[in-house]
Amino acid sequence: MTGRSLAGRRVLVTGANGTFGRHLGVALSASGARIVGLDLRPRPDDDVPVLGCDLTDPDAVPAAVATAVDRLGGLDLLINNAGIGGPAPAELPPDEVVRQQLEVNLLAAWRTTAAALPPLIAARGRVIFVASRMAVLPLPLAAAYGVSKRALVAYADALRHEVGSHVGVSVVYPSMVASPIHDSTAEAGLSLQGVSRPEPVEGVVAAILRTAAARRAPRDVATTRRGRLEMAVGRHAPALADRLVRRTLAARLAAGDLDAAPLAAGMLRRHREPDS
Repeated sequence: MTGRSLAGRRVLVTGANGTFGRHLGVALSASGARIVGLDLRPRPDDDVPVLGCDLTDPDAVPAAVATAVDRLGGLDLLINNAGIGGPAPAELPPDEVVRQQLEVNLLAAWRTTAAALPPLIAARGRVIFVASRMAVLPLPLAAAYGVSKRALVAYADALRHEVGSHVGVSVVYPSMVASPIHDSTAEAGLSLQGVSRPEPVEGVVAAILRTAAARRAPRDVATTRRGRLEMAVGRHAPALADRLVRRTLAARLAAGDLDAAPLAAGMLRRHREPDS
């Protein structure tokens, strides 16, 4: 995906104070791009200015995007990076944790993109969505995250059909990266350790920058070779993907890795019941 320079490109990054957001700000600045971030916590006077905005507030987003675009003098690239995680077994009814993940991971990206489309269309710009490998390879006990990221991909696909003649639409699929997004899951005893192989944040950021600089906006971008393989298996051999996840999960259950996790109680009980 070699291509054009990012120097001078006007970029808006959501979730700018997060792990990916901070690294993206540094990397984009080093490439010569001009960046404004959006985040709950403002940092308006930093080298990479961050405007305060609650992306789950439908009334706040259009004004924040307009302010960012005015500060940049237009918009060439929107990176929908904001996201949150948390434990959410599919067998339990959706709660506030589920609702918040759907709001931040899906609806916030939707409303931010809608607000940014007029200047992006005018500049023949691009949108990059930071999804997750879990959009293709869902994992148990994290249903809200997988659902929200799969829905985000569906939104990107629909958007591409509607505006793809004028705006490039790409989706990047990281795997697990060590960051605070996993803290609540680990605190619930549902760590992904041994289930998902971690990758360095620098590799994810590099993949996003390659996507932004490509001559033509790529549709789907895995961040590692292993990621490309996992995505291919998830899409073209879903039964095999299911077997691999079940085998890994059975090993974790047998080893007692989830014994201290109340949200996994149903899985533990069924795993230990004798076959009828």
